[in-house]
Parts: sequence; C-alpha cells; structure tokens
Amino acid sequence: MTRLSDSFQRPLNYLRISVTDRCNLRCIYCMPSEGIPLMSHEDILSYEEICIVAQAAAELGIVKVRLTGGEPLVRARVTNLLAMLARIQGIDDISLTTNAVLLQHYADELKSAGLHRVNVSLDSLRSDRFHRITRVGNLDDVLRGIEAARQAGLNPVKTNTVVIRGTNDDEVLDFARLTIEGEWHVRFIEYMPFSSGEKVDHLLVPVSEIKQRIETLGKLEPSLSSGGGPARYFRFPGARGTIGFISPVSEHFCRACNRLRLTADGKLRPCLFSDTEIDLREPLRQRATADNIKRLIQEAASCKPEGHKLRAGITCERSMAQIGG
Repeated sequence: MTRLSDSFQRPLNYLRISVTDRCNLRCIYCMPSEGIPLMSHEDILSYEEICIVAQAAAELGIVKVRLTGGEPLVRARVTNLLAMLARIQGIDDISLTTNAVLLQHYADELKSAGLHRVNVSLDSLRSDRFHRITRVGNLDDVLRGIEAARQAGLNPVKTNTVVIRGTNDDEVLDFARLTIEGEWHVRFIEYMPFSSGEKVDHLLVPVSEIKQRIETLGKLEPSLSSGGGPARYFRFPGARGTIGFISPVSEHFCRACNRLRLTADGKLRPCLFSDTEIDLREPLRQRATADNIKRLIQEAASCKPEGHKLRAGITCERSMAQIGG
C-alpha cells in the first residue's frame, strides 16, 4: 500500500513524467498552429535528473510511471530513459502516451527497454479530417504505429479520442465498432477548456451523451479497468475490445485521483488544472539529497486540491503541451 497520500487521504501511486514540450503535430485542442515558445535544452531535466525524482517517488510508494510530452518520441534516446526507469525497484508499470507518428520505428526498441504499454492519441479515422485536427499529421503513420506496438507486445494498446462537437463527434460509432470487429481498446475523452477565458460549452459532448449514442449498437457491460487511470470501462457482449469513458468536465474523477505530474522543466504539479507547482529542478542541480527530494514530493502531495475548478471557468497558464496532460 502506498505511503504517499494527499491531505484528503487519497493514496498517490502514479507519476506522469513529461520528457519534452516539443511535438511533431499541432492538434487544434492542444497547441496553436504556430506552436509554443519552446524551453531551452538546459531548462529541461536530464534523464539522470528524472530518474533521481522517480527513485525518490518510488521509495515513497509510486509504482506507476507514464511518459508524456509534448510527444515523448521526439526526444533523442528516450529508450535510454525507459531502461533506467525499468531498473528502479518498486516501479512495476511503465507506460507511454504518444501520437504514434514515430511509433512504428521504435516499438520493438521501446519494448526491449522495459516499456509495458502505450496509449495513442487518435481523434479521427478519416485521413482528411485527421490532417485537419492535427494540422500536419498522416493517419497512415499512426495506424502503422498502432499495429507495430501490438506486434511488439505493448498491450493493451489504448487509443484516446477527444470528442469535439461539430468536429469529430459523428465518428463515435465508427470508433466503437472497432472494439467489436477487432481487439481495439478505445477511450473517449470530453473536450476540456484549458486556456484562459476559453468558452467550450458548445464543443463539449458529455460522456453521458457519448455512451447513449454508442448503446444504439448494443448494450454495454461493465469491464475491469487496467492501468490505474480515470477511465470507466465497458464492452459489448462477446467483444474482444473495450470502450472507456473519461469525463473530466461533466463527472469529474477528482475524488479518486492518484497522480502527480512532473513537467519537462522539473516542476511537480499536484493537479493538471491548477498552476500550483513545486520546483525540483533547482534543488536537483544544487545536489539536494534524496531525503530533500522526498520532502518536496510530499509537499506537492499536500498541496493537491480536493477538485478542479473547470466548471467555474478556472484555466491554466501553461498549455497542455507544456504540462504533459
């Protein structure tokens, strides 16, 4: 049982680590078309620094680690980091969230380095629409990446679809059918306001509506979850795949949140939707002891809010690409 918990007695056992703010796509809900001001390489944590934090976190009870970005596969030699994390005692689950554009080239190497699973961002099954949403992406690259991950044994490969009204919500049934026709594990995520002053009610498709649409194909049955995340899982009777729902806006999952987030520049965020951050980079570079790093992690845990304030219009100063989602 984890020894790390917040002030609301929620156990924390999951650390998301952003390894870069750079990305090879420009998804419309994540990054402006011109990109964002990029951090200098000196500002980004080295792999050795990341592992010092991960080691301290593991000694406090963190057992799950997920690598994110930006796009984690654009950072050079990310498999070296995976191999280093895999050697840390206590961490028993290492996963990665990717847009899969480069995944076909790295799947086998990632598996060999110690990666267990991948989540793939996939917001459309139509080539022209996929390109519009990502601004620069090629759907075939992603589909080849997904197949390469499956062949490499990075299972279950889960796909994450951000549902946006008027943009891709007419594909909900197409994604759901994949779980019947093949071993697809599809997760639908509500569109979230993130930048200051953003109005998104007209873009939000609540999970309740998504589920109602999907059940025109058949009755969904509850399914056991995997990965320790916020999704609630279901499947059609006899289906090999699963359908997950993530509802950060309409039915937020804060009461069961079990995670902390480490940004690429070494800030520990207790909540995705709060700008509260604990700086670890400077202590690391001033040769802080392991006990000092643990105390800072515990401080971050104690700062974790009871819930986010999305419905109240509270948004973040950093973009999603700068935090790691």
